[in-house]
Amino acid sequence: MTARSILQVFDQYQKARLFFVQSVADFASKSNTIGCLEAAGALDLLCPLLTDPVPSIQHMAAVAIGKIANNNHRLAQAVIRMDILPQLLKNIDKQNKFYKKAALFVLRAIARHSTELASIVMQSNGLDTIIVCLEDFDASVKEAAVWALGYIARHNQWLAQATVDAGTVPLLVLCLQEPELCLKQISASAVFDISKHNKDLAETVVDAGAIPFLAKALSNPDTKLKRQVLLALSSIAKHSAHLAESVIEADIFPDVLVHMAHPDECVVKAATMLTREICKHTLQLAQLIVNIGGIGVLVELISSTKLTVRLPAIMAIGYIAGHSDQLAVAVIGSKAVVHLSVILNNENDEHILSVTAWAIGQIGKHSSEHAKAVAVANILPKLLQSFITTIFSFIIVQTVQKISKQNVVQH
Repeated sequence: MTARSILQVFDQYQKARLFFVQSVADFASKSNTIGCLEAAGALDLLCPLLTDPVPSIQHMAAVAIGKIANNNHRLAQAVIRMDILPQLLKNIDKQNKFYKKAALFVLRAIARHSTELASIVMQSNGLDTIIVCLEDFDASVKEAAVWALGYIARHNQWLAQATVDAGTVPLLVLCLQEPELCLKQISASAVFDISKHNKDLAETVVDAGAIPFLAKALSNPDTKLKRQVLLALSSIAKHSAHLAESVIEADIFPDVLVHMAHPDECVVKAATMLTREICKHTLQLAQLIVNIGGIGVLVELISSTKLTVRLPAIMAIGYIAGHSDQLAVAVIGSKAVVHLSVILNNENDEHILSVTAWAIGQIGKHSSEHAKAVAVANILPKLLQSFITTIFSFIIVQTVQKISKQNVVQH
């Protein structure tokens, strides 16, 4: 037997291993084949291939494990139970970009399922791996790292704080400055995942200098990036007047109001939510929104758009009207009460009905003249009917009684 024949056998073995991991990865993309893969012991067979001498086989084995773990919580737990992560992440800094991306995909696939699994990923050197990859020169590796980071941070404030303590926020801000669109998108999303939990986390993001780069990204024509940026800014602004002022100082208004007429409904909703989070804090911030024509834009949304966009718009109107009698007069002058009356009479969704009742109460609470504007719109019969027939929940009934009924009837 010649050396050529021997080498051919080894070559066939290598091709067979590669074919196996590629096939398993393809099968794992389909939810209806996962049961068969699990029954056949796919994870047991894939695990040794993570140390295969051929890099492409290592890479595809990691991809296949990630796809299996991504399917459900139980399979993600199986990956943890088999102690695959230490082997997967060993010497990650010396691996090529394809393996790094695949390993990060496994982390993300596991962490997405629950707080418990996200914590295990962090304890298994996952967060250190993410930081190493955030510092990588390759933009696609950074993107995969930010994906994994976001899936950990989004669960709760303690996991988000752990990612912040590890020093990820400055690296996220650097990612926002990269030219690659996908990296900007997912970085803005990760900023949202961190800052949404509490004031301290939001302030950390602001102190790292994220707001100017988020504001700059808002001018990008990409719809997904616009939405992620607006949501990130909303998650910062919602916590306090100080943070809302930090967002305002980035000179994003009145551009945000322009985005409330964007063709994409998700962008419109995100812009409306940001406006709501700004105007809810103080009279001065609400007045700023009013001065740039915010009431008219919000009323237009209330009168013409879908339920998902109407809700934050109604809340914004309520916050504005609640701050002062003068702002409530401005809201009344914009015919907002008429449109709120239409919603109250035509909608069946309990959530939007409760918010509408609350907003009406914010408008009518200031004086007899404000109350009269509410009464003229023929809103009281609907409120009374809702109370009698218990269409509203107990909380909504309380809202109607305490805010709307008392304010209007007593005046």
